Parts: sequence; structure tokens; C-alpha cells
Amino acid sequence: MAPAHLRGGLNMMFQLATTLGIFTANMINFGTQKIKPWGWRLSLGLAAAPALLMTIGGILLPETPNSLIERGHVEEGRRVLELIRGTADVDAEFTDMTEASELAKTIKHPFRSILERRNRPQLVMAVCMPAFQILTGINSILFYAPVLFQSMGFGASASLYSSMLTGAVLLFSTLISIATVDRLGRRKLLISGGIQMIVCQVVVAAILAAKFGADKQLSQSCSIAVVMVICLFMLAFGWSWGPLGWTVPSEIFALETRSAGQSITVAVNLFFTFVIAQAFLSLLCAFKFAIFIFFACWIAVMTAFVHVFLPETKGVPIEEMVLLWSKHRFWKNVMPDMPLEDGWGPGGDSAPAYESNIHK
Repeated sequence: MAPAHLRGGLNMMFQLATTLGIFTANMINFGTQKIKPWGWRLSLGLAAAPALLMTIGGILLPETPNSLIERGHVEEGRRVLELIRGTADVDAEFTDMTEASELAKTIKHPFRSILERRNRPQLVMAVCMPAFQILTGINSILFYAPVLFQSMGFGASASLYSSMLTGAVLLFSTLISIATVDRLGRRKLLISGGIQMIVCQVVVAAILAAKFGADKQLSQSCSIAVVMVICLFMLAFGWSWGPLGWTVPSEIFALETRSAGQSITVAVNLFFTFVIAQAFLSLLCAFKFAIFIFFACWIAVMTAFVHVFLPETKGVPIEEMVLLWSKHRFWKNVMPDMPLEDGWGPGGDSAPAYESNIHK
């Protein structure tokens, strides 16, 4: 529904809501832990407030033009599209939507279709992007921040305060990403964020290896340094893999496979979230400080993956996203020849206005 030139920032409102929720929860936990003995009940009960807001929002949420067109309400879909764009001059976009809808209706089994060779690049991204997002180690820090900070010598209250601080950093960095993603592009943010996260993970591992052991605790200065580096890590995650781990998969699928692709993305994300949550404490006990090196290695892999395999999707209409893959230096060898209009397809001589976004 978002226009192509604003799609990245608008999609990241999802991540902004998530980080705002994390920060708010940390603030509530920090405040209610001082209320004895029923503070924990208040903290738990306040979760009903966002649930109520989501319920009301779901009732008031309008249908998207794509959804209306796909369900046969063509005129209503055009009316909503004109309302969203603020103009009646939507003929080209409306035609793209109706053509994509007609094609989508010919696909009876989207999960079977997404396994076809022509959808191979999107399927790889639907699996790798959410998996890599979790393998940055971010959920380990978010889930176990109080445990990590207590083990480094912070008190119980200080550990909650540290969690609140990291939540605030994550919220701030998401705002940075919203402001820059449609100007700098997805690849630059992912690669720069990956490099910064690698450095932060290695620095934390080095500090813990040198200053922390079974018979001693970190000094106050080293503890503060660890917290600062973790905040820098979360700052990098918040402008790169945090929001873009959702944004990129949401914008690369054709209409006929979009529901299947998004389902796979969410399922992979939840699966790896579960695996890391269950395995982190065991990995921490086994690897000790090297747990940060473990995640740094994964971040190096995903940064290289973005550099080689992910084309720039900034400014490309979703209905025409398939052209990116057919022009990409790697994926054009994977995808079959496509019978597109005006000679488009692998090896075509023409180029759309947004071809400069394509990583070759």
C-alpha cells in the first residue's frame, strides 16, 4: 500500500512499534519492581492495554487496495487507492495491481509455486533474512540482559536499568533507520550495521576474556565499557538487521506468492527465536566469552551474503520487483527466461528508470 519511494520507512513502523513496546515494558518493569508485593501483578496486567489498542485498531483498519481488488471489489479498491495517494491519477498503478491480481488468481497452490525455480531468489531471502536476523544474537541480549548484567557485577535493579537503557538505544536507532532507509538504501544499512556489530561483539568478547573469570567480577569501569559496547551493538542492529530483516522479505514477493512468502518468513523467525532462546544459556556456559565470537562469525556470514546476493530494492515498485532478480549478476543465472513485455528478461537491452538500484 505504501508508495515505492516511502515504502522502506513506512514498513519500519512495524519495528518502531516493536522497539517502543520493548522500551515501555522495560520502563514498567523497572518501576513496578519497587512496588511490594503486588508490583509484578501490575506489570503483567498492563499488558492488556496494548492488546485492547490492537483490537480497536483491527476493527478500524481499512482494507488495502490489493486486498479489495483480489477479492473482486475493483471499484472500491480504486477508490481506496485514490484516497491513499491523494489524487485520481492512479491509472498506471491501478493497472499494475489488477494485472497482478489476475495473475495471482491463476495460482492455486502458492506454497507449491514458491518452490518453483522462478521464485528461488525470493524463497532464499524469505529463509535467510529472518534466520540471520536472529543469529545476530540480538534476542539473546534482549531476553537475558538482566542475567548478563548481573553476572558482570551489576545489582538486580541496575540490571533492569541496563535493559531499559538498551531498549531506549534500540528505539532511537530504529528512528535513524526510518529516516535513512529510502535515501541510502537497504544494502548500505545492512552492510554498515553488520560491520559495526562484528566489531562490538569482538570487543565485548575481548573485555570478558581479559577481565572476567570464575574467581572474579568485572571492575566498574570494565562493566560500564561492556554496557556501552552492547549499546553500540544494539544501535547498529536497530538501523540495519532489526527493521530490514522484516522490510526486505515484505517487499520482494509477487502478489501470487506473497502470503506464502510472508508465512515462511515469520515461521523461520519464530523457529530460530525458539532455538536461540532454548540454547543460549547452554551455549553461554560452554563458550563463555566466546559466545560473542560465535555470533560475530554469523554476522560476518550474513554481511557477505547481503553483499553478494541481495539486490538494492529501494524505490522499486513491488509489482515490478521480479526485474531485479532477472538482472542481478548471480540470480539471473538461476531464474528461467521470462516472457516479459518490451523485451524484458535476462539479457534484455532495455532498462527501467530504477535499474541503477540493481546490484550487478
